[in-house]
Amino acid sequence: EVRLVESGGGLVQPGGSLRLSCAASGFAFGNTNMAWIRLAPGKGPEWVSGINLNGVRTNYADSVKGRFTISRDNAMNTLYLQMNSLKPEDTAVYYCTRGLFQGIPTRDYWGQGTQVTVSS
Repeated sequence: EVRLVESGGGLVQPGGSLRLSCAASGFAFGNTNMAWIRLAPGKGPEWVSGINLNGVRTNYADSVKGRFTISRDNAMNTLYLQMNSLKPEDTAVYYCTRGLFQGIPTRDYWGQGTQVTVSS
């Protein structure tokens, strides 16, 4: 069974930091491009960042560039997203996704999500 389990979300003040994790199982993680997307209330899903299968190549949406860092540990089958200088507009449910380096895959390629709320 393929599983993507996100963790690390929460409530943080503007300017704060969070580190999201995504534990993967049931597929060849080390041979799979991975990404983070987010879904804010009343909006469509937004691609946030992607990383290729060996972690050498990364890319970011303009809205998070310079503030977020994506990484992966293939030995631990885990994907990460370090989020710094958080803004209220970063508030969303964050999902890790498998298969695409960039873009929004179909829903069955997402995890269950973790809520990030940026508010004072």
